[in-house]
Parts: sequence; structure tokens; C-alpha cells
Amino acid sequence: MSGAAIAGPMLAALSAALAAMSWLEIASVAFALAYLVLAVRQNILCWAAALISTLLSLVLFFDARLYPETALQVFYAVMAVYGWWQWRHGGRSGEPANSELPVSVWPWSYHALAIGGTLVAALALGSVLSRTNAAFPYLDSFTSVGAVITTYMVAKKVLENWIYWLAIDGITLYIYWQRSLYLYAALFVVYLVLVVVGFYRWRGDWRAQEAPAA
Repeated sequence: MSGAAIAGPMLAALSAALAAMSWLEIASVAFALAYLVLAVRQNILCWAAALISTLLSLVLFFDARLYPETALQVFYAVMAVYGWWQWRHGGRSGEPANSELPVSVWPWSYHALAIGGTLVAALALGSVLSRTNAAFPYLDSFTSVGAVITTYMVAKKVLENWIYWLAIDGITLYIYWQRSLYLYAALFVVYLVLVVVGFYRWRGDWRAQEAPAA
């Protein structure tokens, strides 16, 4: 199949999806993108953008009767508040209470626990969802559980969160593509680019802040 034959239906689907989107959806996506761009720059306003996007998404998912997704948005809203507090007041021990939270890295034991816990929880949740008509029950469970843990890592400014997001967003992109959700697939292509940019920016900041100590 030629590239034009593939691109034509995709562009038509994107146009139809854009036309069908409500202002609520458009605003939610816009603030979600603003959150990621600001997070890359370590701008604390990212958490305000995240909270607005989450509250808008909560209304959308509840209206669509997607109750698990609605519950996940409640978690994200709580994490937006927690993340703002951590970035504003979570400086290193011995520093003033209002000192900015620095970028940190996790030891391998933490990653082993995070990845192992994600896989176990995803398998358990996927097993339950596989008995329903859920699409991609195990992959969807993995991305959902992984997003919970990785959002916590962002709130703590753990450098490796970007590597986790790379895997989660890549799988999510695949799921959306397979379900012909081309607009959201395109959004996650942008996410993947920003994730790579975020990793290198945060790594540079982490190296800079560790250099004086060395």
C-alpha cells in the first residue's frame, strides 16, 4: 500500500476527529500539552496546567461513563497538588523549607521495585479486564498502572521518569493507532518527542547541580 493511500484515510480521520471535538476536549488537550512543555522546562506552572487538564478530562470521562478513567483523573488531580508542593517546598534536607526541589536519580533497587510492582499489578488488573470486552486488557493495564507510578516520579523530580514515559507513551500510541484513534495517536507522537527533550534537559540540570558536590 502506498504512502498516499495510508495518509489519505489518516488525514480524513484526523479532520473528522477535530470536527467532532468539543471545546472541552480541545482545552483539555491544550492544557495537557502545556503541562508537558512546562514540565520539560521544570516550570512549576506545569502543575497548574495539569490540574486544569485533569479536571476537564474528569468531566469528559464521567459524562462518557468511563468510570475507571474518571477515578484515575481524581488521582492525577491530587498528584498535581502534591507535585506543586514538592517542587515548591521539597528541597534537599538541610536547605530552607521553601527551597526548590532538585532533580534526582533513583537507585536500581527502587527501579526494580517500581517495575516489578507495575508488572504484577498490570497482570492482575489485565486478568480481570480480559474477562470483559476491554480492548488490549494487559497493555492498557500496564500503561495505566505505569502512569500512576511515573506521575509520582515526576512529582519527586526523578530523572528516569522520562524513560518510563517513553515506554508508556509508546505503547499508548500503539493502542490508539490500532483502535483508529488517529488524533490521539498524533498527540502521543508529540509526547514522545517532548519526552526525549525532557530527559536530556533534566539530565543536563542534574549534572550541573551535582558538579559542585563532586
